[in-house]
Amino acid sequence: MKDRDVLETELYPPIKRFLEAQGYQVKAEVRDCDVVAVRGDEDPVVVELKTTFSLPLLLQGIDRQAITDAVYIAIARPVDKGRSNIWKRHRRGLLKLCRRLGLGLLTVRPGGAEHAAVEVHLDPAPYQPRRDKRRKTMLLKEFQTRVGDPNEGGSTRRPVITAYRQDALRCVKYLDGKGPAPLKDIRAETKVGRAAGILQRDVYGWFMRVERGVYGLSPRGRTAMSDFGDVVRALS
Repeated sequence: MKDRDVLETELYPPIKRFLEAQGYQVKAEVRDCDVVAVRGDEDPVVVELKTTFSLPLLLQGIDRQAITDAVYIAIARPVDKGRSNIWKRHRRGLLKLCRRLGLGLLTVRPGGAEHAAVEVHLDPAPYQPRRDKRRKTMLLKEFQTRVGDPNEGGSTRRPVITAYRQDALRCVKYLDGKGPAPLKDIRAETKVGRAAGILQRDVYGWFMRVERGVYGLSPRGRTAMSDFGDVVRALS
């Protein structure tokens, strides 16, 4: 059975059995909630069902948090081996999203009592993101060392102009006017402290080693002068 053939109603029986096995009383379709489970004096557990992960499912889950903190969203477990299902493509990201929203996440394999299964991937809990100081430092360093604002937000028409690419273009500009030159001269004239690494690694294919310690432009490097002419002019 493929994901698209699963009906939302087929997810309920396995969820009901799963919760009842933990001592809950379970009822469906209670005040707009797909599944409600109650155990003693505990806060109710609410589960919202959809065959696949979707924005409406997340919105339903967030809305139910006004009732209880114990909110789960449940989807059919993909059985196909392809990557067409959003859960298979973005599993880690979806778990991270649910964690940030404080939602629990279940996957359900429909079927009879012997074959059905419910897997708990995440329990609802308050989320406090951990700050990544290294990423913050790298973000601010890139912001501060990049010259001007050479990129158009949201555009994919050309590669992102990073501070590293700007330094590489400084080397391109110098070699375009000077011709092949010793590394020490390139570093001194361009004021690019990491010129050695840029020329030696040559991640863009713009440079070529003429002889030991001497570099010139490759054909792609000459093309870069026209492809990134506006950036080169801004650097000047």
